[in-house]
Amino acid sequence: MNDDKFAKVRLISKPDNMLRTVYTACRTCYSSESPINIFDSESALDKEKMLKLIKRVISSGHYSTIEHIQVSFAISNISRACSHQLVRHRHMSFSQKSQRYVKEKGQFEYIIPESIDSNDELKEKFTEFMGKISDFYLELTQEGIPAEDARYVLPNATATSMVASLNLRELIHLANLRLCTRAQKEIRILVKRMCDELTKEEEWLKDYLVPKCERLGYCDEDKSCGRKTVRM
Repeated sequence: MNDDKFAKVRLISKPDNMLRTVYTACRTCYSSESPINIFDSESALDKEKMLKLIKRVISSGHYSTIEHIQVSFAISNISRACSHQLVRHRHMSFSQKSQRYVKEKGQFEYIIPESIDSNDELKEKFTEFMGKISDFYLELTQEGIPAEDARYVLPNATATSMVASLNLRELIHLANLRLCTRAQKEIRILVKRMCDELTKEEEWLKDYLVPKCERLGYCDEDKSCGRKTVRM
C-alpha cells in the first residue's frame, strides 16, 4: 500500500465562521443573551476567549454544541473493505460509486494491503488473481449478465469513491476511534487525511482530532500498543 497514492481526500464543504458558530452554541447555553447578540458580540471576535469556553464545554461532555457544524469530503481510491468500515459510523451521510450502475470495462482498480504489497511473491499472486476476477466479470457482462449481478464476483479490494458528510461531533468520534493504532492501516490513513484537510483551515481542532488515548489520557483497548498506560 503506497501511502502517497492511497486515499485521495479533499474537503469540499464546511461552514464559514466555524469557531464562532460553536462558540455561540456554547455561550447560548449559559447566557441570558440571545444567540444573535452573542454571535454579533465583541467576545465572538476574541479567538482565545472562544477557544477557552469551547474547551471547557466539550471537556464537560456537552457535545450537542458541536453538532451544528457539518463538513463534507470527496474521497477516492479506497477499498470496499475500507468503505464497509466507514459506513458503520451511524451519524454520517454517504453517496458512493454504485457497482449496479457503473460497469467495469477493463481491469477494475483495486487496493493492495501493505502486508501483501511488501511480499513480492504474494503480491504477484494477488495481482494475477485480480486479473482473473476481472476477466470473469467481463465475461459475465459480455454474456448479458447485469452489472448488478456481475458485481457479486468483485472483491473487497475493489477501489471505490464517495462523498461523505458528517457533523463535528461525529468527526471527533471517528478520529478518536480510527486514528488508534489498533485500527486497520487503510482506514487510519483515510481518517488522518480527512482530519488534516479540515485542520489546514481550522487549526484549533488539532487537539480534538486525535486517537482516543490522547483525549482520555489512558488506553481502554484490550490490547494496547503501549502509547498510553492501560486503564486498570
